Amino acid sequence: MSAGAGLGADVARAIDVGDLETPCFVTDLGALEANLKILADVQQRAGCTTLLALKGFAQWSTFPLIRRYLAGATASSVSEARLAREELGGQVHAYAPAYTDGEIRELVTLADHIVLNSPGQWRRHRTAIEQARRAGRTISCGLRVNHEHQEVDVALYDPAGPCSRLGTTRKNLAPGDLDGLDGLHFHTLCQAREDALERALAAFELQFGEHIPRMTWVNFGGGHHITRPDYDRERLVHLIRAFRERWKVEVYLEPGEAIALGAGVLVASVLDVFHNGMDIAILDTSATAHMPDVLEMPYRPVIVGAGEPGDLPHTYRLGGMTCLAGDVIGDFSFDRPLAIGDKLVFLDMAHYTMVKTTTFNGVRLPSIATHDPATGHITVDRRFGYRDYRDRLS
Repeated sequence: MSAGAGLGADVARAIDVGDLETPCFVTDLGALEANLKILADVQQRAGCTTLLALKGFAQWSTFPLIRRYLAGATASSVSEARLAREELGGQVHAYAPAYTDGEIRELVTLADHIVLNSPGQWRRHRTAIEQARRAGRTISCGLRVNHEHQEVDVALYDPAGPCSRLGTTRKNLAPGDLDGLDGLHFHTLCQAREDALERALAAFELQFGEHIPRMTWVNFGGGHHITRPDYDRERLVHLIRAFRERWKVEVYLEPGEAIALGAGVLVASVLDVFHNGMDIAILDTSATAHMPDVLEMPYRPVIVGAGEPGDLPHTYRLGGMTCLAGDVIGDFSFDRPLAIGDKLVFLDMAHYTMVKTTTFNGVRLPSIATHDPATGHITVDRRFGYRDYRDRLS
């Protein structure tokens, strides 16, 4: 997770968080729209279709803006598919490693594209899908394939690692497995540039090229960091156009992170400061509950005005408010001592944050807000409380 092209430290400083309740996610509509314009330009010039991957960013209060630029969304569950259908509109694509019979019965009322993970899933659910088609639903189906080409260093995020549960490998694809299917889907990337896609695409064509002429579309999946400043978008456009011309198929992209990259912040407050071997500050946010990728990836978030340990005069270990011993965001230095009530602004906290928060320990979820750069106004669209914690249990 690196800061994107949209909301850098200078822009974040311009957001007035002085009276903002914390913790709070704030998405800057200007930075979000800048990303969307980049994606729309690529979509238009490459002749592909770009979808919002809801697993990465699902702040539906921003959907009126998103629908102006993107064709729809891709869902990793029936709930995400319903959110896409009811709140965003446009095309609804869906993929999951497996579906129950009940989930498919609901999904066929919501999705325009359904990608199955294995030939077994296709055989199991084909009858239900064809019944929905006869009832008037237009549903295109495809198979997720795994060309076993690795581009991701972190095993937790590598879809093509050994013994992966994601997609069907070439050696496990039998004659007849693709009968009745319209497309192939592969997903190899995570926070990757166009050079990684070029290698992955070559591996996909080597493994599954013989089957592409039977298809009407190919989905390149997600993980494309298209809105990063150093991403070669001209090369991406060339790759997609060349593939389309070579195989005469439609191409889909499913970025999630690229849509919200650098578009939002998490604002937190200092609750306590004390010393135990080093200076420690407890915040009203949490790594494990509010920004779990800090621990899972792991990665070091960027804080406006803070530096590496020792760079500035005052170094603190920033801890979360849960009882997990390892709920530590990291060590950061500041130009002055931290005091109770100080607000800290964490950059690049729109993607894979709101969608992954938990109520562990009963900790209150951060509020969700948008910032309009034209007016400077922050609108808090959602606040959370006790019932949000209670109602997910019984």
